[in-house]
Amino acid sequence: MKEFRIGAVGEATDTVLHTNTAAAMGSGSLEVYATPAMLALMEKAACNIVDSCLDEETTSVGISVNLSHDAATAVGKTVTAKAVLVGVDGRKLTFKITVSDNYGTIGQGTHERFLVNKAKFLGKLAAKDKK
Repeated sequence: MKEFRIGAVGEATDTVLHTNTAAAMGSGSLEVYATPAMLALMEKAACNIVDSCLDEETTSVGISVNLSHDAATAVGKTVTAKAVLVGVDGRKLTFKITVSDNYGTIGQGTHERFLVNKAKFLGKLAAKDKK
């Protein structure tokens, strides 16, 4: 596994479609970019930093998020999430993330991911069915 570098940046881009609006996702009634879609984009930007550093046995899982969705974005517009790795504490990674459209910032927050062994993680999940 490669070393995680504080300050590393990852981005992810999404186009606002009718399928990722608040109305379609059930998080509101308007045809604007949905908060759950923005959260997924934020996680993707963080994963774009992490994934290049992992070996085949390791992955990361999201463990917390604190976000604000500050402005609406219309269907047809493009949104971009920019994640910056701001903390490494053992297997816990912390990111500061901003999301913007062509008018400016629409959301921001912090996100934490935890590094796990894939087989061990899935083994714990499978053990739940045996209880």
